[in-house]
Amino acid sequence: MNSFLKLLLLSLFFITSINAQNETYTDEVSGEISDTTFVNLRDYSNDFVYDMKYATEDNFLKAKVYDCAECMLRLKTVRALIAANNDFMKKGFRIKLYDCYRPLDIQKKMWEIVSNPEYVADPKKGSIHNRGGAVDISLVDITGKEVDMGTSFDFFGIQASHNFKQLSKEILSKRAYLKKTMIKNGFNSFDSEWWHYNLKAGLKDKVANEKWKCN
Repeated sequence: MNSFLKLLLLSLFFITSINAQNETYTDEVSGEISDTTFVNLRDYSNDFVYDMKYATEDNFLKAKVYDCAECMLRLKTVRALIAANNDFMKKGFRIKLYDCYRPLDIQKKMWEIVSNPEYVADPKKGSIHNRGGAVDISLVDITGKEVDMGTSFDFFGIQASHNFKQLSKEILSKRAYLKKTMIKNGFNSFDSEWWHYNLKAGLKDKVANEKWKCN
């Protein structure tokens, strides 16, 4: 084999090796993460309004139980929530968030404050908030004003139920609009709380105790 042919073969081998290395590297970097991975909603969209009640004392517990006001959810919940928010924005509204994923340790802390299953899920069973598949939400209009839904968030009276009809036509219409749009995008409503929505695809996920760092 002459020198030129040897050099040509070596060059081809070198180029092939480099390309193979690059392909492997690209696959590793661009590989999609699992849809059950916990992520921060802020990393995926800037189109939400935040009022994370349990990161303040402005809640029925009268206690701050979250260290920071972040909305962590499983990736599949984030994707469904963004799709719903895109539908709302077409009509001049945006989702306002009150609560998202709740680590099991936080659920235990809440249970210590209010040990009543009518208000707080027993951490021995856990809730879908502990699974990363639930959100507590409302809507704001194009000016940022919160839409009147008839009661405040975490109002534990019959008036908060989807089945309560002794409200103005406008309020009933807004609740129905919220519910219809969320269901269209893969969520279930909760009869007694107009603000609570569960991702259908997240009901069987395990209770988790994932933590995140505050910025």
